[in-house]
Amino acid sequence: MRKVPFTESLKIIGQGVGNWFAERPIVVSFEVTDSCTCFCKHCDHGGPRDTSEDLKPADYGRYVQSLRPCVVQVSGGEPLMRDDLEEVVRNIKLSSGLPYTILVSNWSLMTEERYHALRTAGINQFSVSLDFPDERHDDFRRLPGLYAHLSEIMPRLSAFGFDDIVLNNCITRDNLPYVNAVADKAREWGVNVSYSAYSARRTGCRDYFIESPEDLGELEKQIQQIMKRMDHSHWIVNSKTTLEATVEYFKRGGSPGCKAGLRFLVVTSKGYLQPCSMQFHKYPLEKRSELIEHFTRHNQCDECYVSIRSYLDKSLPRLTYESVSGHFSFKPRAAFEPVESR
Repeated sequence: MRKVPFTESLKIIGQGVGNWFAERPIVVSFEVTDSCTCFCKHCDHGGPRDTSEDLKPADYGRYVQSLRPCVVQVSGGEPLMRDDLEEVVRNIKLSSGLPYTILVSNWSLMTEERYHALRTAGINQFSVSLDFPDERHDDFRRLPGLYAHLSEIMPRLSAFGFDDIVLNNCITRDNLPYVNAVADKAREWGVNVSYSAYSARRTGCRDYFIESPEDLGELEKQIQQIMKRMDHSHWIVNSKTTLEATVEYFKRGGSPGCKAGLRFLVVTSKGYLQPCSMQFHKYPLEKRSELIEHFTRHNQCDECYVSIRSYLDKSLPRLTYESVSGHFSFKPRAAFEPVESR
């Protein structure tokens, strides 16, 4: 994964440290729509939803100015269903270049033209879901032809050399034996891969949760192999501490100490603040302090170890060290940008 140049790194780190002590969120996930093109087995979104009350593009600037996150996820539902998504992104980005902005999508609607338009608008990283390294992905997402589309468009867009595409593999009981095969697929397509953990809280279904001794043994084997590969690879972007904590999460059946609402939060498509995407306590923007006092200070939920949380469930020195060593570079941006040729 291409690292963020030093001058931009300083802005992100400086904002993050300031937010840590000021009790502002480091990461905000904007769920820009509840509609989706998929009906995923592990998700509570799916299909078309009413969008009449969704935030308008200009609304997002007010949230960024108030919350001042250093990293933003633009998610859904499926954000690419919004025809005005590029305008949403432009309103999220400040003149400083912050926040670092990640588009979280299934890519069913991604095209070459849209990829370039979103990069121009301000997307720094594309996070793309991949559950299986073959057509079983279609069955899990309940969208025929999705894997074939990814197989065609991923190598084509990665060939531009921007190195800003990351596959996200949510580890479930079903896809557990294929964790390393997904890493192989990422390398084949010329993109990166990151791993996160399935939570039963979203749908209430524990069928995909890893808890039997046999499955936990397979999980350890797969993760140990991934960590060995990280010693001589650059396309697996998790930190080893995150992968180790993921194994512990499944072993314990949970992970206490969540800081949802404080270190990270969700802004719903209609503009309410939520502690996370699986806690539906809603607050208006101007009452975030009540979210922290009423929810975060008393939060006992241990039912997830989602991607956002896995990066922020660390001490400030550890988070800063892993950010600098794993994501930031002393090279200027120009050293990374390839000459586009068609």
